[in-house]
Amino acid sequence: MSRRRATTRGLGGSTRRSLLRGAGALALGALPLARAMASTEPFPSRPVTLWVPWPAGGATDISLRILAELASVPLGQPVLTENRGGAGGTLAMPVLQQARPDGYTIAQMPQPVFRAPHTQKVLWDPIRDVTPIIQVSSVTFGMLVAAGSPMRSLEDMFAFARARPGELTVATNGIGTTPHMVLETLFTARGLRYIHVPYKGTSEQLNAIAGGQVMAGVNSTGFGPAVDAGTLRLLAIFSGERSKRWPQVPVLRELGFDIVAKSPYGLAGPRGLPRGVVAVLHDAFKKAMFDQRFKDELAKYDQEADYLGPEAYAQSCREIFAQERAIVEKLGLARTGT
Repeated sequence: MSRRRATTRGLGGSTRRSLLRGAGALALGALPLARAMASTEPFPSRPVTLWVPWPAGGATDISLRILAELASVPLGQPVLTENRGGAGGTLAMPVLQQARPDGYTIAQMPQPVFRAPHTQKVLWDPIRDVTPIIQVSSVTFGMLVAAGSPMRSLEDMFAFARARPGELTVATNGIGTTPHMVLETLFTARGLRYIHVPYKGTSEQLNAIAGGQVMAGVNSTGFGPAVDAGTLRLLAIFSGERSKRWPQVPVLRELGFDIVAKSPYGLAGPRGLPRGVVAVLHDAFKKAMFDQRFKDELAKYDQEADYLGPEAYAQSCREIFAQERAIVEKLGLARTGT
C-alpha cells in the first residue's frame, strides 16, 4: 500500500509539473499574440474625447466643437467635446497627465498652461506630460468697455484709476492668464491700481461688461460679434498691428507700451502617444482646420488658421515655456519655494 501511494504521489507531482510548464508556455506564447492584436487594432476604433479647458458657449469652445465635428469625418469616429473650465484654462492638464497614451483622450493647450508652473505649484508639466499633435490658431486680445461707458480711450481709463484709486474694476478670464499679465504690466507701469475680477469664460465676462457688473474687461477676440453689434466698445487691441476689421482701434505699441499679446493654441495628447496615432490625429485635424466652415468660424473672432505640425509645435511649446518663465520673473510673479 505504501509503495502504491508513493507511486501515485510521484505520478501526481509529475503531472502537476507538466501542467504548470504547459500553462506557462501557453501564457508566454499568448503575450506576443496579445501585443500583436493590440498593435494591429485600427485607430481609432471608438470615439475620441477632446477636452476644452473653458466653459461651454465661448468663442474657443464653439470653434473647437466645429473643429471636432469636422475631424470626425476623416477619423471615422466621433470626436466628443468635454468642458472643464476654470483655473485660467489649465484644468485639462491633469486629465492629460492621468490619461492612457492611446489617442482617445486629447485636449486644447492654451497659453496659460505654459505660465502656470512658473507662478504656482502644479503637479503637471506642459512639456514633460504631453505629446503635441498640432497647432491650430492663435488669438490676440483687447480692452473693452460697455458701449455706453464714458471711457472712450485707454487714457480715459488711466485717468479714472488715477483720480479714484482702487475703484476701477477690470475683468479677465482668470488669474495668471495673458489678459491678467497684460493688465499688471499696463497699470504697474503707471503706478495705478485696479480691482481684478476673474471670470471662468468669455461669454459670462462679456455679459458682465455689457451689463455694468464690471467697468472694463480684457478678453480674446471672441468679443468680435459683440463689438460689431455695438454692445461693447473696443479701446485698444494687443496685436502687432491694427486689425483690418477694426482699423480705428489703436494697438498698445501706438500708445507707448511695447506689448504684443498673442496666444497660440493647439491640441495635445498624453505623454508617450505613439507616432502612428499622432499622425492619424494630426492628419484629421489638419484637414478639419483648413475646412472653409472652420475658417469662417475663426473669422468671426478675427482669427485665422496658424498651423504647425507635431515637431514644430513641440519646439514652439518649449520656446513658449521658456519665454513665460522670463516674463513672470521680470514681473516679480514667479512662485517661490517648492
